[in-house]
Amino acid sequence: MAGERKQQILETLAKMLEAPKREKITTASLAAKLDVSEAALYRHFASKAQMFEGLIVFIEETIFGLINKISTEETEGLRQVQRIITMLLVFAEKNPGMTRVLIGDALVNEDEKLQLRINQLYDRIEVTLKQSLRIAETQTGNKSDAEAQANLMVCYVLGRWHQFAKSSFKRKPTEFVQQQMTALINI
Repeated sequence: MAGERKQQILETLAKMLEAPKREKITTASLAAKLDVSEAALYRHFASKAQMFEGLIVFIEETIFGLINKISTEETEGLRQVQRIITMLLVFAEKNPGMTRVLIGDALVNEDEKLQLRINQLYDRIEVTLKQSLRIAETQTGNKSDAEAQANLMVCYVLGRWHQFAKSSFKRKPTEFVQQQMTALINI
């Protein structure tokens, strides 16, 4: 029951982050949305930062679970890259509230450790893309600067996430993905 309530709190927080008007989410507004007292929230989470941390854990587990699945299923390095980038864009499109966490919008004025954790997530994604690009180098014999290319790809994904959030979720991250993927991978 406690786990269900915790999940309900996180889901409601994520839903509130989907609102086009980016109002600051307070524990009072979250409690009102759930029709509980603020004290009830604090029975499950010690702080609002801990609630955001719960969202970040969900993001990490989902994204890296999918990356591991892609890496296992797909042996071709360039296909891994394409699938990972597409998955990251689709994840954001399906989870607009989480996108605001991913770009740091929702973390402004929160514990700075939360943004550091998101930065680490970016780094892990970049390392994964670099590994896939190195696999592609050995498979194709084409040499590239895998580190620079992986960084560009992460910047592309972050840019698409930003555009999605800043457009009040109207500009879909997957818009033009096939055409842009060709340009990203053929560099």
